[in-house]
Amino acid sequence: MEKERHFLCIDLKSFFASCECVDRGLNPFTTPLVVANKKQGNGAITLAVTPYLKAKGIKGRTRLYEIPKNIKYTIVNPRMKLYLEKSKEVVSIYLDYIAKEDLHIYSIDECFLDVTNYLRLYKKTDYELALDILKTVEKRTGLTATCGIGPNMLLAKIAMDIEAKHMKNCISKWTREDIPTKLWNIQPLSKMWGIGLRLEKRLNALNIFSIKDLALYDQNKLKDKFGVMGLELWNHANGIDTSKISDFEIFKREKSFSHSQVLFKDYYAENTKLIIEEMVEVLGVRLRASHYETSCIGLGIHYSKTINDGFYHHTKIEIPTNDVDTIKNVCFLLFDRYYEDLPIRKVSISLSRLTKQLGTQLNLFEDYESIKKKQEINKTIDEVKTKFGKNSILKASNLLPDSTAIDRNKKIGGHHA
Repeated sequence: MEKERHFLCIDLKSFFASCECVDRGLNPFTTPLVVANKKQGNGAITLAVTPYLKAKGIKGRTRLYEIPKNIKYTIVNPRMKLYLEKSKEVVSIYLDYIAKEDLHIYSIDECFLDVTNYLRLYKKTDYELALDILKTVEKRTGLTATCGIGPNMLLAKIAMDIEAKHMKNCISKWTREDIPTKLWNIQPLSKMWGIGLRLEKRLNALNIFSIKDLALYDQNKLKDKFGVMGLELWNHANGIDTSKISDFEIFKREKSFSHSQVLFKDYYAENTKLIIEEMVEVLGVRLRASHYETSCIGLGIHYSKTINDGFYHHTKIEIPTNDVDTIKNVCFLLFDRYYEDLPIRKVSISLSRLTKQLGTQLNLFEDYESIKKKQEINKTIDEVKTKFGKNSILKASNLLPDSTAIDRNKKIGGHHA
């Protein structure tokens, strides 16, 4: 039996705003400072606010006009170079404690550390080691952090998100025994990592309103409704996560197909899904032409440069596929889980864990004839486009104003990576 692991999830508090305060010799806990693009006026979205303003009920992401008039504050423009330098400084501190292979940089201000093999070395508990790391970060950089501790990456992350900021030393430790008493009590669903407002609405429609409801729901029905991600939702609701930090390095190294697109204007939910669909079509052609199938699908969304943020997440699927409908639906579910209703300027899709297509994998929900018919249609379409150009056959959606397929096909001459 594998030994119990000890993960830390560390998040730097109000990172952008705290960096600005530290650089100016100010205390983030007593300074009313907002990071936002001044040129955008009162409608600008804040990238960060100081802990002082958060304590007054101001959200980290809000528009300037939503901040109450009676609260006085200073606005500073974002400086990404400063934030990247500070982030590297903090990561170098983590690497003083653990090896690179036990560190996963989740975002510019958040990291996972697997400290399992270091507790005996330092003669400390996971809590004591976390406290030591947080104190070192504050002493060397002036930045404060919160930390979640758990037996897997999921519980460490949720302990940090939900409870750490309310605890002594800003550290919260969750064990498997805390699943029914803490994890299941999370409500509304969107407070849980990995469930956005759009996915929350879909789950509410199934009478799922708390994490306990989700944990006790029939996992087979969730799989029917959401595919492989339904099982992942059920597992996460029950505190199950088998991810290892080494998994993330494997995805980076292995062969993959990817496609990214910078958008010429701000896109939101519905027109972004159109772009995702068109990009999946492009990748589907590449998969079929090379006789590959994928069993790991990733989606990246980058918001407009005034926000300078976004997300990238991937999920593994049980049966390798090159079917565009399957890939599209997984991308849509990833989008609904993590999208924050902010303006989008870049979309990226990656297909990894590629294997050669050896035959047709049957399942209980599709008959062999329908699968073969779909494959033959795709083959015919691919042949026509190869011979007469990618714009020779178009979907009706390609004629919509927000579609980029026709222009992109003209520019790239039928090939894009």
